[in-house]
Amino acid sequence: MSKRWIVREGDVRRAGALARSLGVSQVIAELLVARGFGDEAAARSFLHPSLDQLHDPSLMLDMEKAVERVLRAIELGEKILVYGDYDVDGTTGTVVMRRALQLLGAETGFHVPHRFTEGYGIQQAALEKAVADGYKLVISVDCGIRAHEPLDWARDNNLDVIVTDHHLPDEGEGAPPAFAVLNPNQHGCAYPDKNLAGVGVAFKLAHALLRERGKERLIKGFLKMVAIGTVADVAQLTGENRAIVALGLADLSRATNPGLRALMEVAGCGDGRGMTAFDLGFRLGPRINAAGRMDAARAVVELFEATEAVEAKRLATQLDTRNRERQEVQREITKLALEEWDTNAATAPTHVAVIAGDNWHRGVIGIAASKIAEKLNRPCVVISLEGELGHGSARSIEAYHLLNGLTECADLFEKFGGHSHAAGLTIKRERVSELRTRLNAHAAAALSDEDLVPALQIDAELPAQSLKMELAEELKQLEPFGAGNPRPVFMTRNLQLLSEPRVLKERHLKLKVAGADRRPVEAVWWDGVEELDGRTLTTGSRIEMAYTVETNTWQGVTRLQLVVKDVKTVISDK
Repeated sequence: MSKRWIVREGDVRRAGALARSLGVSQVIAELLVARGFGDEAAARSFLHPSLDQLHDPSLMLDMEKAVERVLRAIELGEKILVYGDYDVDGTTGTVVMRRALQLLGAETGFHVPHRFTEGYGIQQAALEKAVADGYKLVISVDCGIRAHEPLDWARDNNLDVIVTDHHLPDEGEGAPPAFAVLNPNQHGCAYPDKNLAGVGVAFKLAHALLRERGKERLIKGFLKMVAIGTVADVAQLTGENRAIVALGLADLSRATNPGLRALMEVAGCGDGRGMTAFDLGFRLGPRINAAGRMDAARAVVELFEATEAVEAKRLATQLDTRNRERQEVQREITKLALEEWDTNAATAPTHVAVIAGDNWHRGVIGIAASKIAEKLNRPCVVISLEGELGHGSARSIEAYHLLNGLTECADLFEKFGGHSHAAGLTIKRERVSELRTRLNAHAAAALSDEDLVPALQIDAELPAQSLKMELAEELKQLEPFGAGNPRPVFMTRNLQLLSEPRVLKERHLKLKVAGADRRPVEAVWWDGVEELDGRTLTTGSRIEMAYTVETNTWQGVTRLQLVVKDVKTVISDK
């Protein structure tokens, strides 16, 4: 699908002044201005993440109440159950919460529900078992904000529950009937950063507890785990999250946790030196997530709580194997879903892709929905039908608030919930067709035709002579890159292909280009064979190229590498 290139107009004069005051290049200064950091103080804070950029946890609604209850439980010797979600955000948050409680002398257990036998969120059956096992207090992680019925039961049965979550609350019912609710997105919470991941909210409680007991010096050691969960949950890497991730990354090479070191090893991250947010999101994160997608997520907690290197290696290898299985299943489900879409696209509504299939693996439909939404550039719901019930995952594009659309169809679901651009749902088979019709009607009213054409946001146009290692090194000042702070995209005109593109693994393209100075620059185009969509690139072709700037180290030699996002104006000299 042809992309719209939208080139940002930079504020050259303001950027020039900022470049002089900060001692950075014009390119870096223009990027800072464009991302809302044109003020010198704000820019310095952005460029130098530090612990003092973490907000006071007591600013979060119900924090003091939660801290008092946890400390009372510890003093009375009450058992505390940490109830985490099965994804990477929930499992890393469970590890953080358990570790903080153990440092304070608490007696704890943990429960991570099985995706297929229990499903998402706090379940009454698990709370009943907690009471039977003698627990007096439950702390949820990354779940609970919509668990009204189970928490009604807990209240009626003298089980106190502290909810820590970041998902959006139910508009109609508000906060659930918990002893305390920690969620920066709940009504009435004045906490200044609304973008914390679930692990981030759990960390704020851990921070408050440790501070209350004079152990605040220990909080920095938690940031490695919080960073992994934050990046893998695709939280916005701005504000407090940026500081968390930057500091966590900087500390990874000093990790002593046997499980974390084993995971970094199997993921090809070595000893943690030089790791970036990309490594957290695409190497560590998927292996952690694979446990909950393919089997039982409690293996993640067991990995990070392992004390022996041999056991840690065994568990890390197990997660690596599960991830490979996940990749194979995911490719197959994505292929089947796209075939289903292609079969019905001519007759079905097309603003939202609502695709259903029998017995598709529930653990990977979320990733499939994300891949399909990206490929089709429209919201996507992928539903696995099992008997008369379907379990679905939904992902959206930038222009469409998915949760609003699903809320308009709330009467069709057995349950649903999520964020503006990612959600989960359960629906009866007989209602899928009506969901397709109604969700498309909502999206058609909210989206323009232009919204459905993929847009490539380009930060700046650069001349070919700028493409040097110095640029790649400068751009590292803006790390960590991710949601809310994407890797900058540049464009350069009048580049010439110096040789035929080389095909890698039948999918990717390796290019060698040059500007007027004929200085060769290497570029890689992931999935370039498909992206070219029938166009041809030959030796001597002149192109406009959109790309990001990175480095590539091979056999001890580091070189500049451009990562192609799109190519336009393919002009052959022949």
